[in-house]
Amino acid sequence: MRIGILGGTFDPIHYGHIRPAMEVKHALALDKILLMPNHIPPHKQQPNLTTAQRLKMVADVCSQLDGFELCDIEAKRDTPSYTVITLEQLKALHPKDELFFIMGMDSFIQLQSWHEWQRLFDFAHLVVCQRPGWQLDAKHPMQQILTARSQAQALAEHAANPAHRNGGQIFPVTITPQDISSTHIREQLAKGKIPADLLMPVTLDYIQNQRLYLP
Repeated sequence: MRIGILGGTFDPIHYGHIRPAMEVKHALALDKILLMPNHIPPHKQQPNLTTAQRLKMVADVCSQLDGFELCDIEAKRDTPSYTVITLEQLKALHPKDELFFIMGMDSFIQLQSWHEWQRLFDFAHLVVCQRPGWQLDAKHPMQQILTARSQAQALAEHAANPAHRNGGQIFPVTITPQDISSTHIREQLAKGKIPADLLMPVTLDYIQNQRLYLP
């Protein structure tokens, strides 16, 4: 099975998370996508909502999308959500499956600051999505890694050689540009505005019923 993994604070989860995940799922013919809220994000400020509230929102979204599942492996952890630890655990749970960890180009550019980032490739492939305003400079050190692990023949080699199926490759995927941020959504909600075009109806209903993100 080919499993995509998208982590984040999801504070709240919005179409800027969901639509790229759907496009990656289609582009790489993935069997399912795991949406994985983190508990203690190491690279961001702490979320506005509780872990339980964010898990609820993601679970609601997954219940309405075919092939999407909630993954609570990081939410159960009382230590920072280091991706390498998570992928090692997920690979142990899915030893025969192929894992694809999804990230934006903005995260990939900063990958060298991640905890034991080189070991990520031991457990999964990386899927790098283009996002508005982020581009990798030709002289950037991550460009060499991107080039080496996502050569033109990578897809063909990946299909032909089972050794390439454990992980280690990078799959750049061009996604439809969306300039959506959780910060902007929270600001709108705090002002009493309803960003109905940015959130799934089930998410908006939960936020309104629980009176979340109010000043």
